[in-house]
Amino acid sequence: QVQFVESGGGSVQAGGSLRLSCAASGYTYITGHVGWFRQAPGKEREAVAAVGIGGGRTYYVDAVKGRFTISRDSEKNTVFLQMNNLKPEDTAMYYCAAKNSGLGWDNRALYNYWGQGTQVTVSS
Repeated sequence: QVQFVESGGGSVQAGGSLRLSCAASGYTYITGHVGWFRQAPGKEREAVAAVGIGGGRTYYVDAVKGRFTISRDSEKNTVFLQMNNLKPEDTAMYYCAAKNSGLGWDNRALYNYWGQGTQVTVSS
């Protein structure tokens, strides 16, 4: 069983930056993707970015391309999400998740392990 602890959320003004961290513990052998999802009040949880564990390929939803960067430190079992030029519409609870399937980086249903989330609030 993999456990995730997210950190780094907070409140910033539009145009600001935050760096989210996702530290994994327990059985950390993941063969698919580690991703970040977000859920705003009244909306469904949506994929934001992911990194493939095998080749390190990264994926982003169009809304964050050019502003967010996902990266990983394999030695520390930690995945990061650097978020720059934040916008009010980025306000949400952000969740780290992982799966062993190599398909559908943005398919929420395929993710097996989830963290508790960290809140990001962007004011205009």
